Amino acid sequence: MIRSCPYGTHRVLAPLGALPQAAEKLDNRMAMQDNEMLIGVETINVDSASFHQIAGACHDDPDQMKAMIMDIVEQRGKLQNPVTGSGGMLLGTVKAVGKDFPGTVKPGDRIATLVSLSLTPLFIRSIKAIRRENDQVDVDADAILFATGIYAKIPADLDEKVVMAALDVAGAPAQVHRLVKPGSSVLILGASGKSGVLCAYQAKLDAGPDGFVVGVVNDLKQLPELESLHACDDIIVADARDPMDVYHRALAANGGNKYDLTINVVNVPNTEMASILPTKDDGTVYFFSMATSFSRAALGAEGVASGATMTIGNGYTAGHADFTIALLRKSPELYRLFRQRYGGKE
Repeated sequence: MIRSCPYGTHRVLAPLGALPQAAEKLDNRMAMQDNEMLIGVETINVDSASFHQIAGACHDDPDQMKAMIMDIVEQRGKLQNPVTGSGGMLLGTVKAVGKDFPGTVKPGDRIATLVSLSLTPLFIRSIKAIRRENDQVDVDADAILFATGIYAKIPADLDEKVVMAALDVAGAPAQVHRLVKPGSSVLILGASGKSGVLCAYQAKLDAGPDGFVVGVVNDLKQLPELESLHACDDIIVADARDPMDVYHRALAANGGNKYDLTINVVNVPNTEMASILPTKDDGTVYFFSMATSFSRAALGAEGVASGATMTIGNGYTAGHADFTIALLRKSPELYRLFRQRYGGKE
């Protein structure tokens, strides 16, 4: 028997030697090892890029989407979209904890995982509902968390579905807090989405009264919710796949100037150049979108002689779960928006 590995390599069936995220197939039998946690899964929060791709491939048909998700998990032993490579995260109840699993979690605790489903062994018995409006899937399922897997206990004073939705992208606002300086000019592509509103709100806090935050959305219908947060000094309606249109509109909003920081949190491909072009040569582009092609970004920046620093959005930042939960508590407007979208209640 292969010795249990804290990174989960003992669950890799193919190719041998790979880490679970890069693996083509994981062992998703729910026989728990001593350094693992067994979770009863109720809701899966699918990564936005992945959910968008699945919905498009299935023509928004819920039954087809259920079948596609079940097929991915059956084939791979995990929920990793073969097109986007991304997964999501889950909400559930701890069923059992191995004797060598670190921490103080215990059976019965309500938790949300903070590692991707693209590396989490998952077994779905049935899919109860596809909730297209918020990228969530209700399931009867089990999952395994490795010893190095991070998670957050659901606080009793906040609605758990709201918390799950926010924790799915908790790394984004925490990273924004590290990137935005007082007085910064910030451009956010996908500003009305789940990670977009968190980033916009945090950017406004950090940039302060001398900063300037501009959001880009692709539909007029997205304006009222974003405007209600008072997080953006200006909002542009444009398609992020049209880089020159975004470039001209973004610079016009900022007095003809490029931006110190551009944040890309869209869920569709081919938006790299719309992020790079409006950014100063000594500025930063923060790609948090799983739809990003980093080869297109690198070659595209070279092609337009951009010296901007490009940062890959890591879903993990030390303390990011507590940081994002604190942000929800700090802003009644932000919490209300998440409650309306993701099925929470007052």
